[in-house]
Amino acid sequence: MADKTGQGKNKTISDVANELGLSKTTISRAISGKGRIGESTRKRVLDYIQKYNYKPNVIAKGLAQSKTYNIGVVIPDDSNLVELPFFHSCLMGICETAAGLDYDVIVTTVSEGDLSLIQRLIDNRKVDGVILTRTLFHDSAVQYLKTAGIPFVVIGSVEDDEIIQVDSDHVSACFEMTSILLMSGCKSVAFLSGNQDHIVNQKRYEGFVKAYKDKKTTLDKSLVYLGMNSKGLVQRAVDAVLKRNVDCILCSDDNICSMVLAKLNEDGIIVPNDVKVASFYNSAYLANYNPPITAVHIDVKNLGAMAGKRLIDAVSENETIMKTQVAYELFLKKSTM
Repeated sequence: MADKTGQGKNKTISDVANELGLSKTTISRAISGKGRIGESTRKRVLDYIQKYNYKPNVIAKGLAQSKTYNIGVVIPDDSNLVELPFFHSCLMGICETAAGLDYDVIVTTVSEGDLSLIQRLIDNRKVDGVILTRTLFHDSAVQYLKTAGIPFVVIGSVEDDEIIQVDSDHVSACFEMTSILLMSGCKSVAFLSGNQDHIVNQKRYEGFVKAYKDKKTTLDKSLVYLGMNSKGLVQRAVDAVLKRNVDCILCSDDNICSMVLAKLNEDGIIVPNDVKVASFYNSAYLANYNPPITAVHIDVKNLGAMAGKRLIDAVSENETIMKTQVAYELFLKKSTM
């Protein structure tokens, strides 16, 4: 409400939206005169603002820049249940940052062959910027967003230095992990990785290979299994490497590692007595396994928070950092002892 002098308090679009029982998008459209909105609703908003003489900076910026004060978060539609905790933690970090800066979050999905849901967000001016939560080698979503000219951030890495990126140093982390395994006496290491179109898998494999080169140790490529995109493929790979009496099975992520552990348990193989197991990515699934699993740990919620901050900086035309790296930790546990 207005104060005793009749002047409006320092209201934000959120305040006006709450008082009128409308969304911030509706308030922004009413002020800017752009977007689909009923004439009666537009008049109601403008009359309310005029009545209470609301002229705060946020509303003025919304009028000048036609902002929605929404950001879009894009999750791949092929993510399975094991991957969902990563995207959930990421989203929590983004939402907390966005809320603290008076932004709301709209979540949508994308597949490599269908960008229609992202396009609808952009075409209908529902968001001021977008966060992609995964990067691919040939990424049509990245190319579309560049063409659309909307601010966006990728969680992951791309070769284009003009794109704002938030990631962890997967090459260094996986290099360190592999080096430790080799130095601890693992002479025969099997490596199982997922889809190589995912840049994160490429980076992890790069770190794995780099460790062998650094230690001047020959990498047995017959023990390298890429494209392990199903339970059946993982199980067959485990059967094959056990016949080779490998010292350690190294997995590129928690999803593959979970399937490896399930297969070993089914076959009565004891970790680490019979074979050691480690993962290039940690999660709650592995944290609860006995024995505890050696893994690379990344604060995924912080990853999302940093992505949200970088995007809102870009949307607000503030100076932003183009490449941000979130720290990682190596958790050396009983599974490799």
